[in-house]
Amino acid sequence: MSRQPLVFGILNVTPDSFSDGGLWEAPDRAVEHARAMVAAGADVIDVGGESTRPGAAPVDADEEQRRVLPVIRALTDDGIVVSVDTMRASTATAAVNLGATYVNDVSGGLFDPEMVTAVTHSPAVYIAMHWRGDSSVMEDRAVYDDVTRDVVAELNERVERIMDAGLEPTRLWLDPGLGFAKNPDHNWELLRNLETIVEMGYPVMVGASRKRFLAPFGESPADRDEATAVISVLAAEAGAAAVRVHDAGRTARAFAVRSAWQGETR
Repeated sequence: MSRQPLVFGILNVTPDSFSDGGLWEAPDRAVEHARAMVAAGADVIDVGGESTRPGAAPVDADEEQRRVLPVIRALTDDGIVVSVDTMRASTATAAVNLGATYVNDVSGGLFDPEMVTAVTHSPAVYIAMHWRGDSSVMEDRAVYDDVTRDVVAELNERVERIMDAGLEPTRLWLDPGLGFAKNPDHNWELLRNLETIVEMGYPVMVGASRKRFLAPFGESPADRDEATAVISVLAAEAGAAAVRVHDAGRTARAFAVRSAWQGETR
């Protein structure tokens, strides 16, 4: 029986994220929402200040930090475990200095050449996602001979570069990057073969929450939370170490059902 993955609750302090842009821009509302997610079962709050949806406008480091750092400071002061969702070394460093435990980099160190060095010289866990380019180009790069084999190969290349920079293997996690340079068929293929990514030997985070490939199960993003919770349980069965979700309570309850089925407590 595999253990339950950690639940990373998504906190977008942005005006333009695809699902909840603008809802949590104000720091006080963001902190309140984070506390509610923790009460509902989130283990970690993943704070991001830049949308990575296709076509999203980029922001500079100063604006990103203006959005995320006050929230991270308030959450870590509360004793909440925090992940910062950023591609920038300067933002990662500032967040870790405020107590963030995880750096969740959707570019896997490809966006900012200083990122891996910055994380290596910090105590943070680094979550490196499979990435082929930013939101302006990623849909054009969703071309694979065999998506699972190609993603594993490209992640292995990133692992090699990250290890060369000196990061301890125990501080590296991987993310297959559902929805990033992948069409719906690619996403489902990666989920069906999630064990192959887990077998690379690093903890794996799965971020399927509310994404467009779940549209057959819910017209609006918020209608896809049931499908997300099912994927969370299936990801747990495949050995995922964490799931990143908008509705932390729904996934936490799904994990509680899984624990009851297994005769365990979470």
